Amino acid sequence: MKINDFEEKALWLRRELWKMVMRQRKGHIPSYYSCVEIIVALYYAGVARVVKGLPDDPNRDRIIVSKGHAAAVQYPVLADLEFFDRGELERYTQPGGLLGMYADFRIPGIEGISGSLGHGVGMGSGFALAAKKNNKNYRTFVVLGDGECYEGSVWEGAMFAAHHKLDNLVVIVDRNELSILGKTEELLSLGNLEAKWRSFGWETRSVNGHSFEELLDAFSLLGRTRGKPLSIIANTVKGKGISFMEGRAEWHNKMPDDEQMATALEELGLKPLVEA
Repeated sequence: MKINDFEEKALWLRRELWKMVMRQRKGHIPSYYSCVEIIVALYYAGVARVVKGLPDDPNRDRIIVSKGHAAAVQYPVLADLEFFDRGELERYTQPGGLLGMYADFRIPGIEGISGSLGHGVGMGSGFALAAKKNNKNYRTFVVLGDGECYEGSVWEGAMFAAHHKLDNLVVIVDRNELSILGKTEELLSLGNLEAKWRSFGWETRSVNGHSFEELLDAFSLLGRTRGKPLSIIANTVKGKGISFMEGRAEWHNKMPDDEQMATALEELGLKPLVEA
């Protein structure tokens, strides 16, 4: 696949997420959309090892979306990989359906529960250490929110991973500079996250998180970090792809009105949704 193919896949994922959420009007579209390119790069660009139809493949790479309110970004991808029936996307959040607004272990392809923020690095470190101890070559990828970096457990996990030289662990920080209450640098400044992760003993790169070229270049460091875990600071835009949501904290879990819906459908190239 080429960069244009990945860009088409990112548009496909944004469209699928929009349809999934708007059927029930439940979800966190802006939080999904800031990490779409990260997710597409992991699953479709040959970065992470996943096998279609085999969610429990023992040699699979583990992918954890630690920012739990965005973990549903994986649902259309996991359905596309035939981990569960695609019809589950239409039953999202409905009684008897598999898919809740927050992901859990019942869902094939979901590696951990992440509704409570700050635990993905710890979980990922556990997977990575187990791989080292058991002489397995799978890797673990953790998608972390930047507001989530307020949690002390993130930095405990960072110290643990560096101490154990977990160079099979990759953290991607979705640096959209917003949390539910506003701008991260106004609420509690995170400062230079690249320098911060480096000071904890990690190999670190900053990239445009919506550029496949830059993401794939950073992922090419895998296996070349000389005993250090890898942190990629992916600078992103919350709500990327929907003009009135981009960079606006108030859209964290807000739903559009009819006029906004029409604008979003036009920008995504979608037809009006049929009421379920």
